[in-house]
Amino acid sequence: RMGREVCGSSGINAEYGGIRDQLMVRVRSRGKPINVLGHRMYNVSVTTELHHLSCFLPATLALGYYYGMPKDHLTLAEDIINTCYFMYESQPTGLSPELAIFRYDGLSVSQTENFLRPETIESLFVMYRVTRDPVYREWGWNIFQAFERVTRTCFGYSTVQDVTNVNTALLDKMESFYLAETLKYFYLLFEDDFSVYSFDQIVLNTEAHPLPIIKDYKGYY
Repeated sequence: RMGREVCGSSGINAEYGGIRDQLMVRVRSRGKPINVLGHRMYNVSVTTELHHLSCFLPATLALGYYYGMPKDHLTLAEDIINTCYFMYESQPTGLSPELAIFRYDGLSVSQTENFLRPETIESLFVMYRVTRDPVYREWGWNIFQAFERVTRTCFGYSTVQDVTNVNTALLDKMESFYLAETLKYFYLLFEDDFSVYSFDQIVLNTEAHPLPIIKDYKGYY
């Protein structure tokens, strides 16, 4: 109940409106319409630059819808996760670059590394739980196979130097969040039992640690 009250606040709606009106840019990339979560600094015009770290936002918006926000929050989440997945499927390795710019003639990769980040997988997990649309599992499976094919080594999984090159070098580095977050979200995406980490019982913090939802605060003050 308390979660629904917080998510129903005018502040959340104001932030949603700011994202929708000030940061979203619609372009056609390789003939495909793309809704890009752009980047704006100060009062300059918004760019079509998308950082992989921003791909957590579909999960946030979808959870807001789950807890009572209007349907257009979920619609925006769908637009953004489509673009985040496009960053993966458009590369010959099947892996997203760290930073890309969407142009009318295609996607320009600004930072070629892939650090095994969890944000897109987190959003695919939440989007699947909220919508039950199997496409999010399909996309997750495609990304998982790319990680297995490109990044797996004898001793773990490696950061990729250049996702635009199928013969890319590996950088002999595995961030701890790959085990703590990325693989956890993969597991949850393919878990059929929705009572495992149920959104009615737990909240996953920014490092994917589950925290219980305490519905009765009596006795805590």
